[in-house]
Amino acid sequence: MLLKPRGNVVATNAARNAGPFIAPAAILSLLVALVPLVFIFYTSTVGGTSTEAFVSILESNLFRRAIKTTVIVSLLASLISLVLGYIVALHLARQSARRRAALMVLVLLPFWTSILVKSYAFTIILGREGLVNSFLSWMTGAEVALRLIFNRIGVIVGMTNYLTPLVVFPVLASLLAIDPALYRAAEVMGAKPGRIFLTVTLPLSAPGILAGVLSAAVMSLGFFIVPALLGGRQDLMLANLVDFYTREVLDWNVASAVGVILFVMVAVFAVPAMLLRRRQQQGAH
Repeated sequence: MLLKPRGNVVATNAARNAGPFIAPAAILSLLVALVPLVFIFYTSTVGGTSTEAFVSILESNLFRRAIKTTVIVSLLASLISLVLGYIVALHLARQSARRRAALMVLVLLPFWTSILVKSYAFTIILGREGLVNSFLSWMTGAEVALRLIFNRIGVIVGMTNYLTPLVVFPVLASLLAIDPALYRAAEVMGAKPGRIFLTVTLPLSAPGILAGVLSAAVMSLGFFIVPALLGGRQDLMLANLVDFYTREVLDWNVASAVGVILFVMVAVFAVPAMLLRRRQQQGAH
């Protein structure tokens, strides 16, 4: 006779008991998000019967360029955030609990500042006469004027600054869940630090890596302020395209169609991220 693990029973009962308390907030959040989404879907079909807006936008070269830019920039920002976030998480995992808690404050700092304020700050740091160019000019003794904003570089830097903490947390959770005895066993067997990382650390932290990349990808697809302030004309993303059709062209149907397409793209990444997170939580119990 197989007995159900006690941990799973406790977790199930806890979730069931918390349900009545969470339900009102969950219903309110669903309604707040659902009403605008329904309105956008309705507007995109011109009353719910036509696909003219979708046909128009899919045949637009501007839309094709925007969706290509969105995918490329999102992938680049997510991958760079993964590399930086993994390095930070690996360093945090090797610290004592007290020191790790103090360092986590630095990781959370980007969330405590408005993304609008940070984007303006990057114009000062990366501008033609900003801190970076001024420092390089001082170091080289010659005038340096690198183009670091109003182009793809500025967009990637601004987005990476925001996305990196989203990668740190799931990766750190995976790293802390690794049994230290595995490292000692690998050292006893004569494995070097590089081999231990490739055969123990990296594979066992894969769930955190995947969760972090998916979270970063979901967030990066909908960026608006960073491309608007730090990007150039060639860095138009789908969120900026929605703004273009609502404020300048005044075509709400096409703007809603773009919003629907963006919503579908986000859902493609968000659903696997949610399923992975639920599987990790079940595995933890």
